[in-house]
Amino acid sequence: MKSSNLLFIAVFLFFLQYVHAQNLTLSREDLIAITSKWKGERFPDGRPKVSDNILERMKKISLEQAWSVLRGEGYTHQYEEHWKNIHAGETLVGRVLTAQYMPLRSEVRELLEKKGEKEGRIGDMVSWPIDMLSKGDVYVADSYGKVDNGPIIGDNLGTSIAAKSGNGVVINGTVRDLEGLAAIPGFTSFIRGSHPSYQQEMMLTGINIPVRIGAVTVLPGDIVLGKLDGVIFIPPHLAEKVVKTGELVLLRDRFGHQRLREGKYTPGQIDRRWTNDIEKDFSMWLKANMSALPVPKEEIQELLKTRTW
Repeated sequence: MKSSNLLFIAVFLFFLQYVHAQNLTLSREDLIAITSKWKGERFPDGRPKVSDNILERMKKISLEQAWSVLRGEGYTHQYEEHWKNIHAGETLVGRVLTAQYMPLRSEVRELLEKKGEKEGRIGDMVSWPIDMLSKGDVYVADSYGKVDNGPIIGDNLGTSIAAKSGNGVVINGTVRDLEGLAAIPGFTSFIRGSHPSYQQEMMLTGINIPVRIGAVTVLPGDIVLGKLDGVIFIPPHLAEKVVKTGELVLLRDRFGHQRLREGKYTPGQIDRRWTNDIEKDFSMWLKANMSALPVPKEEIQELLKTRTW
């Protein structure tokens, strides 16, 4: 027997042993271990629970601002592009709940279905992650780009997802009933495409486990920020820093653009490190426009406390 065949058999037997030994989800202890940099609140299963306040403020942050913060913190593979946004131009923000799909191996799927039955899961595998969603979650699934017989949701499951999470999905694959999905209010979703078929010859191999979405390793509890045709996945312990840094950039950009339109400063003055006089002008502008700016008033007040002019 060829060595390549022996290797395949060994790997497959190892996978079967893994399926026998493991639940579909990571244990609470394992989830905490792989997200140990997060020190805040968690869901009962151990998934990080970034606050609703941070999620709401995240909607105003640009992909570029988030990318810059993550890059500076050493996270260089968090962005994935070339998506189709079901609600073009709208923003998606939420806490990640992951699902991983693989091509069907009937003996493996049988084991997984028995495992799911023992865990009290109901219906077809494709609905199991959806049953676990909470408000503010985003269902992030890797269905490995499968097109024909690849859609893992249609408008029925989409309606359930929207009702449970108040959000849409990120699916590294296809959906069906695109017209119906697009009609669901708030169902801003990022997909690779659509197809009139439905999922066949596939199996769900994990929920709330690390998954690969394009070039990104996505963990349960990460924060999704999706805009236009791009999606960035933010580790939960960096979500607040992304928001606060992005808000400061947003304020400085708004001030700079206004002063450029007024002709008070030249592009060369604004597009470099500001002088003390411009910084003082910025502080006065913040105080005068505090109630009209797209950043919480209390955050601007806190920002002004750190300034010496």
